[in-house]
Amino acid sequence: MFSLINKWLSFVRFSHTIFALPFALAAMLVAARENRGWPGWRTFGLILAAMVCARTCAMAFNRIVDRKFDALNPRTKNRHLPSGQISLASAISLCALSAAGLVAASYYLNPLCFYLSPVALVMVCFYSLTKRFTDYTHVFLGIALALAPIGAWLAVKGEFGFMSPAYIFSSSEYFWAWVGHASIGMQPIVLALTVVLWLVGFDIIYALQDYEFDKSHGLRSLVVAWGPQNALKAAFLAHMAMCGVLLAFGLLCHFRLAYLIGWLVILGCLALEHWIARRRSLNWINVAFFRLNALVGAVFLVVVAAEVIFQGGFKLR
Repeated sequence: MFSLINKWLSFVRFSHTIFALPFALAAMLVAARENRGWPGWRTFGLILAAMVCARTCAMAFNRIVDRKFDALNPRTKNRHLPSGQISLASAISLCALSAAGLVAASYYLNPLCFYLSPVALVMVCFYSLTKRFTDYTHVFLGIALALAPIGAWLAVKGEFGFMSPAYIFSSSEYFWAWVGHASIGMQPIVLALTVVLWLVGFDIIYALQDYEFDKSHGLRSLVVAWGPQNALKAAFLAHMAMCGVLLAFGLLCHFRLAYLIGWLVILGCLALEHWIARRRSLNWINVAFFRLNALVGAVFLVVVAAEVIFQGGFKLR
């Protein structure tokens, strides 16, 4: 039984869920702070279920549509579909069940999440097709991953939180109220932009492994289009921009010392990641890709939770 479970978990690379999950949970905590209370264990469980189902659906879809390329690539030829460990019908069933799970979890969250769930499914699956027609496939993956904090925010608040711009023309009191609400509504958007830039940077590094294969088989990416060295420079710029946006998110949320310390740790992780990508062999890329980026997400979630709790944003109930 454990072997069977492990096979399916490795099929969808379940461990990589930790990339998007910390940002989704951080968005949930910040949104809950505005409501002055823990969102409830039911809401937390549904957000978690929606996250897992969305990512499982996306990864299963990716494995299905890329199975022929995976069979040709020496790095991926032993994956479950090319090697026959999992049948195509089983993979399609898992993809469909996961999609249904996301829709069901969204239904029990709130109407807005339910209505947007098909859009989310299209976005998270569409990325797998982009390498066939655009060099900016990393951006599409970033957008797909950025839906996680947006979805978690909407799951708690049911809206972004913007007030009507008409308040600007009412009085100075209403103007400042509108500014305050606008800054709150910008928080999930800024966090989503952070995720996009973060993903673009580390996905370019990950794509270095398949540079020769992708180039010879007509698959597109910024690594193929610009060459490894120029693509690494673009990845570095994306991560530096991410650090700037991440700092802006902290300012929008009125975070203080704990967040700043976490921000410095994240900056150090990203610097180390790029040092590894430039100085070490391709075997080290998995270290840069998985361990360091997992640490980035974990540190971010911890410092956001610390800021929200220590500032009295909410109490568990």
